[in-house]
Amino acid sequence: QVQLVESGGGLVRAGGSLRLSCAASGRILRISDMGWHRQAPGKQRELVARVISGGGTVYTDSVKGRFTISRDNAKNTVYLQMNSLKPEDTAVYYCNAAVRSWGSLGLDNYWGQGTQVTVSS
Repeated sequence: QVQLVESGGGLVRAGGSLRLSCAASGRILRISDMGWHRQAPGKQRELVARVISGGGTVYTDSVKGRFTISRDNAKNTVYLQMNSLKPEDTAVYYCNAAVRSWGSLGLDNYWGQGTQVTVSS
């Protein structure tokens, strides 16, 4: 019913920047929280940043001051601007969204397919 499609990953040198985008589509009635998680090889998936429908944001400590999450409600899209990238930021980045779709009584959590971010030293 709802699809999340990410774009913007790639290979960048340490200190560089990337911008990730994630667009939600389908039978969407309302989107609540949107966010980005990441999973590095051999590690558990972790929250990177989240933005609520009112605009408030949450960041994991390791990306504060370097990453910025934003959303365009008219486009059902969430962005992650990543600056001053470090090799330890290398991971597959997944977007997720809490969505109420047509015919649903509540919010369901949806995930994108993931996009690889690789930061070389």
